[in-house]
Amino acid sequence: MDSRKSTPPPPRPDVPDNYACLDQSTGQLLGELLVALRAACPLSAVLSPYAAQADAWLPGWLQRCGLPPGTATHRRLAGARIGRYAARLYPSAPVGRLRVLTAMFAWFFLLDDEFDGVADPQEGRLRRLADEVLAVLRAGSEPGSDQEVCSDPAPGPDPAFAGPLRRMLAGPWQAVRQSMPDWWHRRFVEAVAEHLDGAVREAANKATGHRPGPDEYVELRRATSAAHVAYTLIEYATGDPVPDAVFHHPRVRDVRVAGNDLLSWYNDLFSLPRDLATAGGHNLVVAVAEAQRVPIGDALVTVADRWRAEMAAFGGRRAEVPSFGPDHDRAAHGLLTGVGYAVRGTVDWSFESARYRQRR
Repeated sequence: MDSRKSTPPPPRPDVPDNYACLDQSTGQLLGELLVALRAACPLSAVLSPYAAQADAWLPGWLQRCGLPPGTATHRRLAGARIGRYAARLYPSAPVGRLRVLTAMFAWFFLLDDEFDGVADPQEGRLRRLADEVLAVLRAGSEPGSDQEVCSDPAPGPDPAFAGPLRRMLAGPWQAVRQSMPDWWHRRFVEAVAEHLDGAVREAANKATGHRPGPDEYVELRRATSAAHVAYTLIEYATGDPVPDAVFHHPRVRDVRVAGNDLLSWYNDLFSLPRDLATAGGHNLVVAVAEAQRVPIGDALVTVADRWRAEMAAFGGRRAEVPSFGPDHDRAAHGLLTGVGYAVRGTVDWSFESARYRQRR
């Protein structure tokens, strides 16, 4: 999952139509690279048979959570095909769990709207918001909460984390909690904490004018992408929790990190026009251009080549993962397959979602 950034995609598959901040030749090059990388992606595109059901279910759930139809937020989330995104990442999930995952993704995108999309975010407010999110995740169960009910736990001191944003987290999270072991809860909360910390660090960089170099940026992007959060949810989707010894095995970690880089770098290409205006240098293309002192067009080619090289190595990384025995191989295989779904699903959904054609 990449909840952090969004930008309009090309309505035609070759040339973006609104890359006004890029000159014509650079915009043309960007559109061509996006399509070429997608076409050359060797990972299989798989879609749940319940994708349309998940998309149709979401608008009513948003309304029950306090987002009335006709409001900008409801339109933005309901039109983003979030159910289809969850259906691409978790194609084997039963329909009930796919709805929960769709709700979780909708909440993440709403949270992203609080954290991102402006050039000068308020670091202190975002830190307080992150603390309140983690407090809800670490709290005990809310009686009667499930994906169909928007629970309303006691509000915290930050008004930003009140109303729909708070309610949209509590119900789906309890549905997930009740299905997964306690040790998995800790893993999920740690992944969310890493993501939120990355988002706050990016806000701090923007506030001070710090523009990260490529190496620093890649490390930070691995947190802000929320891919590691999406990976933990693979276990909920499949119903096969992965033991810590398997999840954190060095070869499994290599696959998770490589998948994170692939979906993040592709999103950086996709979101470049908007990021030039609002990201304060937090885009791999921009970081490469500034570090190498080359035009954006040259940096685009460099990042695309880096993506191709990482993708070429991805299959080998997966092949290096050892067997963990008959008790754990199925869960490990589900996790590794799910990482591939996350990469390919993010690439494909980028061209499908209305979220990339409308912002605020």
